[in-house]
Amino acid sequence: MFLDHPTITATNSQTEPDRIERLDRVYGYAMGLADVAGDQAFVEKLTQLHDHKGTLIVFWHEPPSEAQMHYMARAWASKVGDGTTSVVHEY
Repeated sequence: MFLDHPTITATNSQTEPDRIERLDRVYGYAMGLADVAGDQAFVEKLTQLHDHKGTLIVFWHEPPSEAQMHYMARAWASKVGDGTTSVVHEY
């Protein structure tokens, strides 16, 4: 069992707690995509997910692959996410 999951934060999370719930769903969606692809390194690279006014900021321990960035973008663009392609990667 992996216990070192990324920190999940959001701007205005005190007044808009649904932002954290949305990030939890996005994280689960991206983890599912990685699992189906057999990408075991994905979860170990993530440091933090942050929702800043509708932009997903993904922080990584080390540079992600194109596929790993795609998992996050696809999850954020889905109905469980924000429905946009506004994703920034930081590493």
